[in-house]
Amino acid sequence: MKRVSVYLKLRVLGAIDSMGGNTISSRIKEVAKLTFHDEDGVPHVFTWRTIQTWLSIYKQGGVEMLRNRPRSDKGKHRKVSPEYLREAIEQVLPEFRNDRYNKMMIYRRCIERGVLAKSECSQTSFFRLVQEYDLLTPFSETKSKRRLAFSKEYANEMWQLDTMFGPFVKNGRSSTRTKLIAFIDDASRIIPHAQFFFAENTDNLILALRSALYKRGVPQTLYVDNGAIYTCAEINQICARLGTLLCHTPIRDGAAKGKIERFFRTCRDQFLLRQLDLSNLDTLNQQCRRWVEEEYNAQVHSTLGMKPVDRFGMDLARLRFLDPIDANEELFFFEQDRSVRKDNTFSVNSKRYEAPRDLSDRKIQVRFNRAKPTSIIVYYKGERMGQATELDFLSNDRAPKKPTEQ
Repeated sequence: MKRVSVYLKLRVLGAIDSMGGNTISSRIKEVAKLTFHDEDGVPHVFTWRTIQTWLSIYKQGGVEMLRNRPRSDKGKHRKVSPEYLREAIEQVLPEFRNDRYNKMMIYRRCIERGVLAKSECSQTSFFRLVQEYDLLTPFSETKSKRRLAFSKEYANEMWQLDTMFGPFVKNGRSSTRTKLIAFIDDASRIIPHAQFFFAENTDNLILALRSALYKRGVPQTLYVDNGAIYTCAEINQICARLGTLLCHTPIRDGAAKGKIERFFRTCRDQFLLRQLDLSNLDTLNQQCRRWVEEEYNAQVHSTLGMKPVDRFGMDLARLRFLDPIDANEELFFFEQDRSVRKDNTFSVNSKRYEAPRDLSDRKIQVRFNRAKPTSIIVYYKGERMGQATELDFLSNDRAPKKPTEQ
């Protein structure tokens, strides 16, 4: 369908003022009954909702906002990403010998094994993406730079992170739907950490991230979608302190994280179909931990041709790990700005604290565990000043002791 020109839109909006009616809505509905001809003489009739939208856009930004702009998803694959498709292809390639296969045979086998659905990728799209990204050529032989960009060279160069709906688990007198927060390393396919929670929120994400970092080291890049918990201030602060680049997928393009989506499918097919003990959350997580470490990470991956844990171990000398010390725990604290009063005190969560040093009339940063704000750490201009103490009015009211004479 030909897109409506700015000229025609302005003609439609100009007709509103000449219509009868006591309200703008009534005049717009009268305009919706008219027929307008474009520059080529083609007749057009517009609904009152369309005209109302144009009027609102015109009031906000003028004529420039009415101009036709290209689609934000133009040139992008809206159903399946090339990386996700490559993961599916490499699941079935070992079944074919001596390169005796073609694109149709690969596509049919992907559908038969359930690693790809027709609703995700049609035959035409499959052929187009295979040719465009050279997906059936081994890595060592391909000349496609776009193809080579799909996989990182070393462990912990990039982790993918996402959340999946899990089973219902006993939670008090009722059962609650769980959420699985999981990480996968792009190069080694190892699962740094996977844990079920009753809620998908920032506090639980920080707990999962903390466990993953202590177990498998610090990634250079963390690849996430645009969900609320992945764009919050806490995660941005933690990544900045760790020196980790936080990258987001294109909006509404969850398939861009092909490797973590593939892990979730494996988790559903191999783990969640078992007779699991769902009596409580801790028991479920113990079963999940055993499956991840003893089976998934310890079995030969069809793409790698080796175990993920062995592939991860090849790059141990390059990895950066966190030491379990108190100073590193502060990396996961929430940070806020505070103004210190003239009496060298400030407030956090409606409680007054004394600064560890004389910082009166200064702007400081305070870090604390938002779930359990028992320890308030004070920073000033990026330097750690120490731990604040809760204000004790009675102690401050007592006169200082006089020095004893000797």
